[in-house]
Amino acid sequence: MFRAAVLSTLLALATAQYNDCPEKEGLQLYPHPTSCNEFYKCANGSLSHEVCENGLLFDGKGAVHNHCNYHWAVNCGEREADLTPLGKGICEYSFGIYSNGPCEIDYTLCVYGEPKYEPCTPGLAYDERIHGCNWPDLLEYCNPQEIVGFQCPAYVDSKDPAARFLPHPRYATSDCGRYIVCVEGNPRLVGCGDHTVFNPNTLTCEEPDLVPQCANYFKK
Repeated sequence: MFRAAVLSTLLALATAQYNDCPEKEGLQLYPHPTSCNEFYKCANGSLSHEVCENGLLFDGKGAVHNHCNYHWAVNCGEREADLTPLGKGICEYSFGIYSNGPCEIDYTLCVYGEPKYEPCTPGLAYDERIHGCNWPDLLEYCNPQEIVGFQCPAYVDSKDPAARFLPHPRYATSDCGRYIVCVEGNPRLVGCGDHTVFNPNTLTCEEPDLVPQCANYFKK
């Protein structure tokens, strides 16, 4: 019932320029009844008609810019979307994320049509299919050995400490905060996280105080 009342109000807003909001406190966002590029914002009872920037659309879930999301992440349903490119160069749209090549460890983030190179987390490469960084062994044109800088051994002796973690043996790197996991013969660079470091003796992530050579890793 309430949703129907809101939609009725929005239709009135769209046709009669009626300056009113269904609620008088807080922030509420409502989709435009016909356009996926537009929406209505009510801030403490104050109404504004908003238009997403080029390359963005509204679905009530976006936070890229002014409550709008990248167009490829939005389901407009029956609302129409204007996706006319207004960008230039690599920035097809004013707001977007773009690949720099078939196997690159960075990508281009466009904001107001201005490109900015963003690095992937070490060990990852940009995957255009997911609009984000991914394991290089999951990308057709990537060589994970080159990206990670490690060649997984074809055979792991049972006496090797790494054998404890078969079928995904792990190995230390020169970076105290990261280690390598071999998945089907492909190296993946993994971070310890949670303010821990990798212990090359136990091949597990532990508190820095327990790994002397990495005790000052987070004090740099």
